[in-house]
Amino acid sequence: MAIIKTIEADIITAMKAKDEHRLTTLRMVKSALKNKAIDKRAELTEAEESQILSTLIKQRKESVESFTKGNRPELAEKERTEIVMIEGYLPQEASEEEIRAVVVAAIAHLAESGTKPGPRDMGAAMKVVQQRILANGLRADGKKLSEIVKAELA
Repeated sequence: MAIIKTIEADIITAMKAKDEHRLTTLRMVKSALKNKAIDKRAELTEAEESQILSTLIKQRKESVESFTKGNRPELAEKERTEIVMIEGYLPQEASEEEIRAVVVAAIAHLAESGTKPGPRDMGAAMKVVQQRILANGLRADGKKLSEIVKAELA
C-alpha cells in the first residue's frame, strides 16, 4: 500500500483516539506529500514518497539540534517524537554492515573498468551506492553513507 494511503488511514485512527499530536504530525506529512504531488501534477512513486519523508525527518533533526542549543528541551522532545512517527512509514534503515557490503560491491563494480577507484571517484561511487541501496529497498543516512564510501575509497 502506498505511504499516503497508510497515513490517511492512520489519520482517521488518530482522530478516533483523540491523539492530537499524532494527528497534527500526520496531517503535516500528508500535506507535504499532497503538495509534492500537485507540483508534479501526477501521483508520487514509493521512492518519491520515501524521499519526502526523509526530507521531513532531516528537517526535524535540524530543529532538534537548534532547540537543544537554544535550551528548549520540551520543543526538542516534541520534534524527536515526530521523527519516530515519520520513520514508522519508511523502510527499515540499513545497518552499517549492510551499507558497507553494498559499498564494497559498488566499488568492485567501478573497479571492473580497469583502474582502482580512489578518493577522486567519490561522486561516481556515491551515485552507484545510492542506486543500489534504493534497489535493495533499504534506506541510509547520506552522512553515514558518505563516510563509509570515503573510508573504503581511501
